Amino acid sequence: MKLKPLDDRVVIKQSESEEKTAGGIILPDTAKEKPQLGKVVAVGPGKLLKDGSRRQAAVKKGDEIIYAKYIGSEIEIDRENYVILQEENILGIVER
Repeated sequence: MKLKPLDDRVVIKQSESEEKTAGGIILPDTAKEKPQLGKVVAVGPGKLLKDGSRRQAAVKKGDEIIYAKYIGSEIEIDRENYVILQEENILGIVER
């Protein structure tokens, strides 16, 4: 299935949450914190401005990003978890 976001929305593939603490303790699923790191899978055409033009998105497919906690809509497609959020909720692009 292919998902195409609308306007200034971005589809993110969440990174896996940590299985262990720094000290080596294995965490159960209920204790794992939701990751704020993900990879951009799809980007909408951009925000529609008042003059009818579109502002191009600052992120592109393949970018690794950090996004705000507890933001966006979580969905599952083909047994994969994704988050759809607005571009304004992206805090930064990770450069490695």
